[in-house]
Amino acid sequence: MVKVIVLGTGSISSIAVRCMFDRSDFEVIGVWAHEETAGNKVGTDAGLLYGDKPIGLTISNNIDHLIQLKPDCAVIGLNPPANKANEILLPLIEKLLLAGINVVGTSLANLVYPSSPTNQEITPQLSEAARKGNASLYISGIEPGFAADHLLALVLTCSNTIKQVRTQEIFMYDTYPDEMTIKYAFGFGMPMDYEPVMSGEGTQLVSWGPPIAYIANALGYELDGYRQTYEKVITEKELHVASGTIPAGTVGAVRFETIGIVNGEDKIIIEHVNRMDKDIAPHWPKGPRDGTYRLVVEGDPNMSCEFFPGKNEITAGYEGMVITCMRAVNAIPYVVEAEAGVLDSMTLPLTLPKESFRSDRTEPDMKGYGDNT
Repeated sequence: MVKVIVLGTGSISSIAVRCMFDRSDFEVIGVWAHEETAGNKVGTDAGLLYGDKPIGLTISNNIDHLIQLKPDCAVIGLNPPANKANEILLPLIEKLLLAGINVVGTSLANLVYPSSPTNQEITPQLSEAARKGNASLYISGIEPGFAADHLLALVLTCSNTIKQVRTQEIFMYDTYPDEMTIKYAFGFGMPMDYEPVMSGEGTQLVSWGPPIAYIANALGYELDGYRQTYEKVITEKELHVASGTIPAGTVGAVRFETIGIVNGEDKIIIEHVNRMDKDIAPHWPKGPRDGTYRLVVEGDPNMSCEFFPGKNEITAGYEGMVITCMRAVNAIPYVVEAEAGVLDSMTLPLTLPKESFRSDRTEPDMKGYGDNT
């Protein structure tokens, strides 16, 4: 049995607690809340993160105490503001690795491919901590972490020659509650002349540069470089969404591409098409339903593959979070057994779940969905 602690109390962490508490191959021995972002949850029962039944595990804000419990692995689901992510997460991960504790998680999504040129400043530091502590780090998720890298790589095993590959995320963002991210990162609800984070030169590379490098390197190529695009369309009507009000005449849909260049040509593209209302930007790509990941391969042969999180559009958001979480949680036994280092999905076997056909599982609900703590 693998002893695990969970760091964070928001959506991903609450799903991790629920799923691992049900399984006999895991023992959840602690849950940690960040004092600044989730201090109100300290001292409460971890079972209340995902339901209304206590499980006898009190949430703590004392990371040193949890380290002293000698867990085999820590699951990190924290999603702090982008401008504080490295400041909060890097020292925390380094501390755990130096203590000999393996780490999996969905935070710092750029580490889905540690070898990416965009990670040159942080991978050596974490690799050294992993070496000293004889522990491993593995970061994953749904995208980055699966759709645009691991899943795409599997699809490309069917290729003879490749002209170009494109991954599209086609999602409505009307149920996404994080106002700061919606406005200032993506530009929704802002005037057309406002320049959000995603439009800034090189800013997309933090998240989507690594999966592009993953595919290039998996195919045996080095990238010449990257480029990116960003487009936006206004909404003609006022919209009331989870993050607040989107006034008429402000941005209601965004589309951007992160592009990897190989041999002077655009070869690997990750495209996002995100709307606040389904009727905005009808000329942009659409999926058969909201919540579509589409892989398009031009070559010999041509191929396309569509992947839909959730049973339907209503559950897509929450079940997409479960997928994100399980990419990390299911990897725990494999990471614990791996050689020390900073890992990616090419260095691990398929991280298939244990006890997946069991019938006594806790039924999920959407309590806390969208909470980033």
